[in-house]
Amino acid sequence: MTETLTIKNGQKPTPEQLKEVEEAKKHPITFDEDCPELSPAMVKAFKSAVVQRNRKKNA
Repeated sequence: MTETLTIKNGQKPTPEQLKEVEEAKKHPITFDEDCPELSPAMVKAFKSAVVQRNRKKNA
């Protein structure tokens, strides 16, 4: 189940949200046709895109 939340600057997670994250950490990642595992090249490209986005965001 996917849940979308809007988080405001400085907002801290609720105890319930922290519990959900801890539970999720216990389960393995399951890849499928809609969410395939990334190749090393794709991971590198994704990390690069994140760095560029953060530079623009923080500028």
